[in-house]
Amino acid sequence: MTEGEGTIQEIMQAMEAKHIPLIEEAGRQGVQILCLQEIFNTPYFCPGQDKAWYASAEAVPGPTTERMAEYAKKYNMVMIVPVYEREAAGFLYNTAAVIDADGTYLGKYRKNHIPHTTGFWEKFFFKPGNLGYPVFQTKYAKIGVYICYDRHFPDGARVLGLNGAEIVYNPSATVAGLSQYLWKLEQPAHAAANGYFMGCINRVGEEKPWNLGRFYGTSYFVDPRGQIIAQADEYKDELLIAEFDLDMIEEVRNTWQFFRDRRPETYEKLVEL
Repeated sequence: MTEGEGTIQEIMQAMEAKHIPLIEEAGRQGVQILCLQEIFNTPYFCPGQDKAWYASAEAVPGPTTERMAEYAKKYNMVMIVPVYEREAAGFLYNTAAVIDADGTYLGKYRKNHIPHTTGFWEKFFFKPGNLGYPVFQTKYAKIGVYICYDRHFPDGARVLGLNGAEIVYNPSATVAGLSQYLWKLEQPAHAAANGYFMGCINRVGEEKPWNLGRFYGTSYFVDPRGQIIAQADEYKDELLIAEFDLDMIEEVRNTWQFFRDRRPETYEKLVEL
């Protein structure tokens, strides 16, 4: 079975099953925090406008997060689990649940910036997020989440830093083109401007029947200096692992004094609506 074939439930089951060996491998290798791709258990269905995909949305917390919580607890591993969320009839979100290392559901982030342009008809499927930019205290670090198109906007990335994030994860579904250049520009800039680590996750391959283009992978980790410290393949699924020294955050921030020298009071009139 490939994406775009079978019933929606069969596709979801097949895609979740495809992730399980990688989740298990992460656990065996002692990974402490694992982030999956954007809406990990479906294809990226937004190139079309088919209401049938509304059926793939579910409660958060709900069945998928509960299953993933079992792996989190089994391996003492924090998990960021991006899914299509149904809050109520007509209230659908692009969401990432955060599960602590003991399997406890900590909360969720809802994608705030929703694109609506050729091939990315996301407003047909998602309401804009309404939970702000939360930061979650996990067993291993304070983490925040940005999702795909969010990365084009520095404002939320800055708020995550001000809210105390040490690591920000950005699960994405991005195809080759202009954004491939931006992929390695924007997120290192966020990391350097705010003095935190980022984990940047992207799909690989092409998905039927939409044939939007090739998801170019190239997932990577970037440190608080904006340096890419590990990078995955452009063409194949893989588990990318890197070690973070969180003491580096204090070192970088003490050097550049981002938060001492920042002048938010001078920006206020610029954002009055």
